[in-house]
Amino acid sequence: MPSFWKSSGMHLVEREKNGWLTVTPDFLRAYYTRPEIHPVEESCEAEHRLFEALMSDPFRAVADEEIAAIRDLDAADNYRVILAFRDHLARHGTIEASYAALFGEGATVSIPPVFIDQMVHLIAHNILRKVADPLRVRAGEILFREQSVTTADGQLMLADAEIVETYSKTGGLGGLGALLAEAGTPTRDVALDVLGDDNKDIYWERSDRFDTAIDFRFTEPALDAFARVLESWIGHFHGVGVRIQPQQSIRDERWSWHIGLDSEATRLLNALYEGTPVDESELGRIAALFRLDFDNRSDSIEAMRGKPVWLGLAVGNDGIMRMKPQNLLTNLPVRRRN
Repeated sequence: MPSFWKSSGMHLVEREKNGWLTVTPDFLRAYYTRPEIHPVEESCEAEHRLFEALMSDPFRAVADEEIAAIRDLDAADNYRVILAFRDHLARHGTIEASYAALFGEGATVSIPPVFIDQMVHLIAHNILRKVADPLRVRAGEILFREQSVTTADGQLMLADAEIVETYSKTGGLGGLGALLAEAGTPTRDVALDVLGDDNKDIYWERSDRFDTAIDFRFTEPALDAFARVLESWIGHFHGVGVRIQPQQSIRDERWSWHIGLDSEATRLLNALYEGTPVDESELGRIAALFRLDFDNRSDSIEAMRGKPVWLGLAVGNDGIMRMKPQNLLTNLPVRRRN
């Protein structure tokens, strides 16, 4: 299978029998060597000592006094954040369990958003590790990276929001482009490659650059590929089989359940369900609709047996799509097993 997303850290973890990912010492070491944590030459002795101790034993207990002894207050705060994350991971044992625990009943999310996105990145790599279709892997980026959405020539284009912002400032020329922009010198326009059947294999060698775009229109392969990603995500966490198909509209006299895959879609679907008038311009923000059916009717709660679940994905006022994959963990009408 082609390799992809080395930046996820998949090579630093191990898979358990149930397919979930074990938190390993090497995985934690990767966090300790982040720039926010790794000591510099000017760091005090206490900071160097703590860093070396954690690199030797990543799960080592750390006393409050050891952190308080660090002279750089910002560095000390960074250690508190990373160790709280470490303790959360150690408490739950796997990346998946640690992620799900953040959104369980009564949970209070206290992990920095960037760490949550990194967990989703790793989990997405896990569920897609044997996928040979680069369009499906690219669609998987929607789970953990914000997408800039544009419409032109009848297309609905999704491109990585961070990459689009960077290119808009540098013209794709990196530091040179930034200098030219500061000097007021026009930079060249940069067009991201749009993946299609004729060129999709370019994705593999560029997967960690996140610099390809997809057409997300109804009937386009990328939309169907994303539906397969959602099926895999649900199967991985809930252990149930589902069929998800893109739809152009919701036509369901027995509309009983829906899930917004982001905050904007949640707001719009709630309004439609309740019969609240919604402007056409607002409806236009819904980028994708899906119908979800359980393979086994008994896997859903009794009230939803034989009924579809409707899913929606929308675009914010700023043209950015921000998916919340945790909504499929907390809001899906799955029957609880004893």
